[in-house]
Amino acid sequence: MPDSANTSLLANLPCGSFLEPLLSDFQIIFERDPAARNWLEVMFCYPGLHALCWHRLAHWLHYRGVGFIPRLISHWSRFFTGIEIHPGAKIGKGVFIDHGMGVVIGETAIVGDYTLIYQGVTLGGTGKESGKRHPTLGKNVVVGAGAKVLGNIQISDRVRIGAGSIVLRDVPADSTVVGIPGRIISHKQSANLCPLEHGKLPDEQATVISSLLSRIEQLEQQLQTLKMQPQDKELLTKVH
Repeated sequence: MPDSANTSLLANLPCGSFLEPLLSDFQIIFERDPAARNWLEVMFCYPGLHALCWHRLAHWLHYRGVGFIPRLISHWSRFFTGIEIHPGAKIGKGVFIDHGMGVVIGETAIVGDYTLIYQGVTLGGTGKESGKRHPTLGKNVVVGAGAKVLGNIQISDRVRIGAGSIVLRDVPADSTVVGIPGRIISHKQSANLCPLEHGKLPDEQATVISSLLSRIEQLEQQLQTLKMQPQDKELLTKVH
């Protein structure tokens, strides 16, 4: 019986749900930030890591029915890091919040493993319904600086959201989304594309405009040819 009681107690400790994901959060910084030079710098100078650390503790308490304390932890975390994460949000492992100032993650948001979030991002809700009202992000998603993802929508795995975009609808896997409101401009991405290359987005509008200009030039040439034909006929008539 004592062994069983000890096992039950250990199962309720935050080691699995708090320390293990946090270790992944720590390691991913060295993989995704070339400015990360040593562990001491990362431990003390990365607000994204600090915010995730406080959130994992607040989340653990929140889901065990502890009142007030999780929200207080979230509030203090926002004060010190500039990042606001509701204790109810579910954050996967290996998540990297780069710079982080102004990031807001709502109560029912779900963030998948190895997601990369830049500063100014909002994972917000719409309406006043009490159920699921925030977005769900899959694995290996990249959310560019200042992007807003609003409502109970599904952002599938390996999606890239351009900086400043506002996403209001579901996005299928391996897609790129840009604009206001967000439009899918690419359905396939290179497997070798680094998540940090969030500035390398296809410019579909430029492609369309270039195509239209090329078509206009062709039409102008055809029109010029048609204008020349009556003149040629008149010259032939005079010669005969």
